[in-house]
Amino acid sequence: MKLTILTSALLGLSFSALAQPIQGLWTATITVNNQQIPFRIGFSGEGADVKGWFFNGDEKVISTSGTLENGSLTLRFDHYATSLEAKLQNGTLEGTYGKPGRLNEFHAAPYHADHAAAQSAPSIAGLWDVEVDSPKGEKAWHLIVTQRGAEVSAAILRVDGDTGTLTGSYQDGKFVLSHFSGARPALMTITQTANGQLEVVQNGKQLTAIRSAEARAKGLPAPDDPMQHTTMKDPNAPLRFSFPDLKGQVVSNTDARFSGKVILVAIGGSWCPNCHDEAPYLEELYKKYRSAGLEVVALSFEEGEQLKDPTRLRAFVQQYGIEYPVLLAGEPAELNAKLPGAVNLNSWPTTFFVGRDGLVRAIHTGFAGRASGELHDEMVTEIEGTIARLLAENTTATPEN
Repeated sequence: MKLTILTSALLGLSFSALAQPIQGLWTATITVNNQQIPFRIGFSGEGADVKGWFFNGDEKVISTSGTLENGSLTLRFDHYATSLEAKLQNGTLEGTYGKPGRLNEFHAAPYHADHAAAQSAPSIAGLWDVEVDSPKGEKAWHLIVTQRGAEVSAAILRVDGDTGTLTGSYQDGKFVLSHFSGARPALMTITQTANGQLEVVQNGKQLTAIRSAEARAKGLPAPDDPMQHTTMKDPNAPLRFSFPDLKGQVVSNTDARFSGKVILVAIGGSWCPNCHDEAPYLEELYKKYRSAGLEVVALSFEEGEQLKDPTRLRAFVQQYGIEYPVLLAGEPAELNAKLPGAVNLNSWPTTFFVGRDGLVRAIHTGFAGRASGELHDEMVTEIEGTIARLLAENTTATPEN
């Protein structure tokens, strides 16, 4: 009798261990290039209805489906074509994240607030210029820092877009920040030097940052203007496109639906993190200005395997509720061959503003997400101002074939 009771108790304990919930906030790490990057992850639900989410600042990147059965956790992020597979053992999760051929070690434990006394930290909040010599011709990037005591958040804004929000605190004479939102894993340290500049180490690469106002006063090169980085060879030539949508129907710039309309032609791909940032904003613009004469078309450049079966792009469209046409334009390496009329077209995303006359009237390179703070707000003002100006024009013309 005693043996039966003991066996039942052990079985009950075993079942309880397997069925332990994971709801709430966890502290996690992912190992990329032999470097552990810490981040936060949240979970809800149980059984066949589990959700998980990464964080990009206050924004959540939520899984498309998930299960927790017999201690095995599976989360799918179809819009990234990735999944998280982990075992729940002794109150921790151990497993991998990524896609076949590119899996990274994953570890997580329930979150516990760190009540350690905050260290006295120097003030580094504000806008900085990071000195670079990038393959895209940039001489400087923006570094945006917000701070509350020893706690900081930061983002680097390049011509393509920003890194997402890195968060962290002051530890042993330097700020230690990290970020992972299902993409863009990053570990950064920031140390203020004796001359007031910042020594920034991002994923092992050392950079120097100087206050933006000081950089301008010294005549140092400014970060690229996103409205000037890419231009047209012939401003009097239309932007031609003719590619199939996800149903196989060819959509072209000469279609009647575009005649006399203002068109945003967005260059991107579902593999591109900054394109994930941009897509919901484009949908917002489409809904806001469509009745006034705005059309949006996405030209998506995907890897060869995705062109054959664009499952990730379909999930991308569904995830962001995209109603404007999304076309399969080719592979990323074919960008300039497919759009030969552009000069210095090398950034993802890039958006062309086509006027009612069928001509390219402006080009905006990259996308500054919410992590970019005031620079995001400035971008929104500039984009919507450009759209409003083009919509107010009455000049129309039929684009050439």
